[in-house]
Amino acid sequence: MRLSIGPHQGYAVMSNRRPASRMIGKALIGAGLIGLTAIAGSLPASAQYQAGGKTINTPYGRAPSSFADLVERVKPAVVSIHVTSGGKSLVGRSRGSQGLPNIPKDNPLHDFFKKNFPRGFKGAPRHRHLMRAQGSGFFVSEDGYIVTNNHVIDGASKILVSQNGREKLEAELIGTDPRTDIALLKVKAKRSFPFVKFAHKKVRAGDWVVAVGNPFGLGGTVTAGIVSAMGRDIGSGPYDFIQIDAAVNKGNSGGPAFNLNGEVIGVNTAIYSPSGGNVGIAFAVPARTAESVVQQLKARGSVKRGWLGVKIQNIDADTAAGLGMSKAKGALVSEITPNGPASRTDLHTRDAIIAVDDEAIEDSRDLARKIAAIAPNKRVAVKVVRDGHEKVINVTLGTFPTSSKQLAKIQSGKPATTTVSALGLTLAPAAKSGGVSSRTEGVRISDVDPGSNAAEKGLKEGDYIVGAGTIKVGSPNDVIAAVEKAKKRGLKAVLLAVKPSGRGSTRFVGVRLSASKG
Repeated sequence: MRLSIGPHQGYAVMSNRRPASRMIGKALIGAGLIGLTAIAGSLPASAQYQAGGKTINTPYGRAPSSFADLVERVKPAVVSIHVTSGGKSLVGRSRGSQGLPNIPKDNPLHDFFKKNFPRGFKGAPRHRHLMRAQGSGFFVSEDGYIVTNNHVIDGASKILVSQNGREKLEAELIGTDPRTDIALLKVKAKRSFPFVKFAHKKVRAGDWVVAVGNPFGLGGTVTAGIVSAMGRDIGSGPYDFIQIDAAVNKGNSGGPAFNLNGEVIGVNTAIYSPSGGNVGIAFAVPARTAESVVQQLKARGSVKRGWLGVKIQNIDADTAAGLGMSKAKGALVSEITPNGPASRTDLHTRDAIIAVDDEAIEDSRDLARKIAAIAPNKRVAVKVVRDGHEKVINVTLGTFPTSSKQLAKIQSGKPATTTVSALGLTLAPAAKSGGVSSRTEGVRISDVDPGSNAAEKGLKEGDYIVGAGTIKVGSPNDVIAAVEKAKKRGLKAVLLAVKPSGRGSTRFVGVRLSASKG
């Protein structure tokens, strides 16, 4: 199934002319997904919603005759998100005239434009136009933290949020998780905001759901429906999604889906639509998954997942028979990632992984979920079937690569790097030899943004950061933690303890925090 991206709208649509039954599970989630309406959680003080408003009797219990009371109380926590990106000049020349489309030579207008706009046809300086997009989000804390979709704010140079069309407030990006399409923002204004909480009660197909969002820029729009299905696979990694039929459209991305208690059961992320508009099939990141991601983003600006370092596939009945297994279960190792965690163990291709730490593995997605839920650097017992016999192999998990570029570095044997945009630095683990003899403490600066304050202060590639703020640095994550700590304290700079690449003593450098993420 193909994912079509709509420009300037902040949405993604799963679209294909094949039957829907063949499409679900093949959709991709990428920049610009269509937002879905999601449920919001409990609110503080006067904004709290109490179930038990006007209801009607049905053969299966009581149902609300109106959602108005719920909406009135949760709506203040839902925001419209306005994103601006681009605007910088690009080096190079355009193929056609500036501000005009390229005119084919056989078009009657070609000679006219060539005569009257010769400079344009020779090539004018290319410019990146300002791109504007809109999405939805919701407050999850009184001090201004907002949850939305990663694709809504991806590439943003400026983020503004508004409540019910009122004043637009500037927000900063705290962290993103492309794997679940979740992003965490924080409003810079110093005041209290109404907020909602995530639901912890089990969601079932048939439950009521109310969505509030910003479709087509129409902020504060409310739609209602039911949970259509649970555990949907839409081709976005190992995580399951909730399917709902509440109407969602362009601009609803990142909005909440509410249950009747005013709790968020999911974050609207994508829709299936042959036409690009609502057809009653929308998908939301479950509250359990979203809440876990938000907690990690709030703590360190990123999500760390365990990584086994293998490519896997499902096992069908014939494959199981060929492996000497009585039942089709587990995940088959089809490839070992070079320099990954599994490459340093006795795991082989053709091994069928049937359990991790005594927890049975149903299929490849189940294995991916279980490994991702385990903290990096933890030692796990992997039970496999090899040549018809069971075998247990101990593996120390790595950290799941956040990008294909990072994975390529791991496979090539080069150390993975971490970019801390707020400092203008790219960091790598300390080298065990070279530069500084047998250095194991701190982190190495692998790149410095030439326009950053760090560059102005003389930091350069090859220097080592051994301390950040009050934190002793042992990994790039420690530097990220120091940045977040400084932001929470309202500090405008982070004090770094830096050792030069050659011989020399430690010096302290105060590096100003930029407004960018990281």
